[in-house]
Amino acid sequence: MAGGAAREWGDRMERVENPQAEPEEPRVPYEQGEALPRTPLEIRILAVLAAARFYGYELDRNDMRIAKGESPPPAAYVKWLQGAGMWARATSVRWRQLVSMSDARPVVLMLDDGSAALMVRTDPARNLVWLKDPAATFEADPVPVDELRLSQAWSGMVLLLRPERGVAQDDQPFSVQWVVNLVLREKKLLRDIIIGSVTMAFLTIFPPLIIMTVVDRVVTHHSWSTLSLVALLLVAATLYEAIIGWSRRQQILYVATRLDAKIGIYLFRRLLNLPIDFFERKPIGEIMHAVGETSKIKNFLTGRMLATILDLITLVVILPVLVILNPWLTLVVIGCGVCIVIIIASFMPGYRRLYGKYIESEIAKSVTMNETLHGIRTVKSLAMEPVQKDEWDKRTAASGEANLAAQQYANWPATLVQPFEAIMSRFVTLIGAAMILSNGNGSVGTLFAFMMLGGRVAQPLVSLSKLIEDAEEQRTAVAYASSVLNSRPETTNPSAGVRPRFEGAISFNKVEFAYPGSRTKALDGVTFEVPAGTMLGLVGRSGSGKSTITRLLQGINREYEGFVKIDGMDLREINLAHLRRSFGVVLQDNFLFRGTIRENILAGRPGLTLSDAVRAARLAGAEEFIERMPLGYETYVEEGSPNLSGGQRQRLAIARALIHDPRILILDEATSALDPESEALVNAIIKRIAHGRTMVIVSHRLSSIMDCHQIMVMDRGKVVDLGTHDELVQRCAIYRHLWSQQNRHIDAAALEAGNTLLEGN
Repeated sequence: MAGGAAREWGDRMERVENPQAEPEEPRVPYEQGEALPRTPLEIRILAVLAAARFYGYELDRNDMRIAKGESPPPAAYVKWLQGAGMWARATSVRWRQLVSMSDARPVVLMLDDGSAALMVRTDPARNLVWLKDPAATFEADPVPVDELRLSQAWSGMVLLLRPERGVAQDDQPFSVQWVVNLVLREKKLLRDIIIGSVTMAFLTIFPPLIIMTVVDRVVTHHSWSTLSLVALLLVAATLYEAIIGWSRRQQILYVATRLDAKIGIYLFRRLLNLPIDFFERKPIGEIMHAVGETSKIKNFLTGRMLATILDLITLVVILPVLVILNPWLTLVVIGCGVCIVIIIASFMPGYRRLYGKYIESEIAKSVTMNETLHGIRTVKSLAMEPVQKDEWDKRTAASGEANLAAQQYANWPATLVQPFEAIMSRFVTLIGAAMILSNGNGSVGTLFAFMMLGGRVAQPLVSLSKLIEDAEEQRTAVAYASSVLNSRPETTNPSAGVRPRFEGAISFNKVEFAYPGSRTKALDGVTFEVPAGTMLGLVGRSGSGKSTITRLLQGINREYEGFVKIDGMDLREINLAHLRRSFGVVLQDNFLFRGTIRENILAGRPGLTLSDAVRAARLAGAEEFIERMPLGYETYVEEGSPNLSGGQRQRLAIARALIHDPRILILDEATSALDPESEALVNAIIKRIAHGRTMVIVSHRLSSIMDCHQIMVMDRGKVVDLGTHDELVQRCAIYRHLWSQQNRHIDAAALEAGNTLLEGN
């Protein structure tokens, strides 16, 4: 077998070197156990999977988003591996570098035909590398290849990977230190900025010295030639300083732009990793405000803080020159700067407290605004505009008062430091003039030079004092942002867990669960079992635990006691993303994204095409109304889908759930908000699509589930009974009561008909 595999790999290398036919069109795999045709794309995917498996990482192919007919660039594979928690890098190497690599880890060679090979061994002495076909069996022997033969199929691109050392950047908690580390990673740009700042600092020295020379020598001795030379030097220094300043600002802009992009990506990933119940507990307005605080931190680090650090570099260069010009005036300038810092620092605790109250009031404003906009239909329908306006006015007034208190408090240190700033910028001139008049210490030119350079010293010291004030605001911003971004993620290892193919058998064994903060158990010892392909209806009074069962099945809540199994496998051992991709879910109020109908049906499945969308729409009974629309599947759905009826939205949601042909389908109150005609249509669709699937249907309307194979009656978190509709009507009091409540009109009509018949007789 091994020899056959080696020969097959050698034959494929020959085909790569001498292509005779067009390669097959790449097809995107979806199921973990699905057989793979040996297209170049999927051989490359197999190579990456095998290399990751060498380190104990099981990648999910569905995380590799590939559109139809697309050949992913190497960067896409790097992103795929990094998303699984690995370190990865795509780079180009030469043969000498390749053959000298260690045998300790596999290297993915990206071949020119779009496929890949695994390099598993090297022999620098014989100038050979051993390659393995990713599609071959595990026992297959690698094939030795020399430089000449490999160069005909490979241009030098390799994919290097290994486990991430330490904590990955995206997994680190959000803090000022995290942002600082992000800034420090821009080493090349920061180096250029510092070099430019040092250069500008030295250039800053020359104009004052030139002015000193003009005053002390040119004017005194009436030297036109010296003035001309000084003018040329001054012009050259000014132009050079302008060029360096432009370059430094460009570098700072690049740093800020890169940081903005990285922080934005980090924020979105952290938010997506949070569990659903976090968003259910925390107001969206508060989350949005906390996320918005991160922009302040970024602006602070790349704005005032970076500018102050660069000014301090200038200060370090200028101070020795000031000491040489006049040490006594230098002491006056430094003393004033120290006094300013002490004053600002003494007011910080009080300012921190007042600023915290202002932020709390701003969050309350944000929550009110967000709730009003999200519930604008309810506000309008109940004529609640005056109520919401009063609430907004109260929040605005509270925010204004808090801001005014904080700014009034901050006005005191600003007032107290003003005299010291005046001494640094104005009274130094008077002190220097007095020194010249009293003992002839210095010259007029020296005083002019000191005044010019002294102003440059005062600016960094004042900026440093204000930096302390801004730092307090950033501390508050970090605290609020951390309260959201550092919340416990849904899973600490997205790549962990097995990825089986589901048949659909579901079992609960003594499952107990209570929502956080609740003393009442939502599920109390729930035990039941249904085979694959069963239509299971869940009924019961509100709060009986029906929707909680569907939440546990989807892995939304995982902190429960007992066992939830699918096909005999514990739910907590299954990869969370794979689990949810294997389900189809239709809710009572389904969200449709802004975009076309086709895009909504294919949401999350970019590798599928219009024909797949048509098939799913036909199965969901949505094809007939889609084709009546002017643009058909390209009809644009606005936010809130105002151009679609409730029944049409539900059918699109069913089509979206069926797009990947799930073995398990959950319908949670999918028909409760529909009119009778739409409900009847959706129920007919449900019966049609139920064949061969396990369906869990939650409904208050018993007419929607009376045809289910099994109906489970729940009450106060417990299973009361499990059986068919006819059985439950006979033996279950709760079910019989619910049925009679919903069908009283039928019984009344039958009674009236009987009375009429008796009267006629």
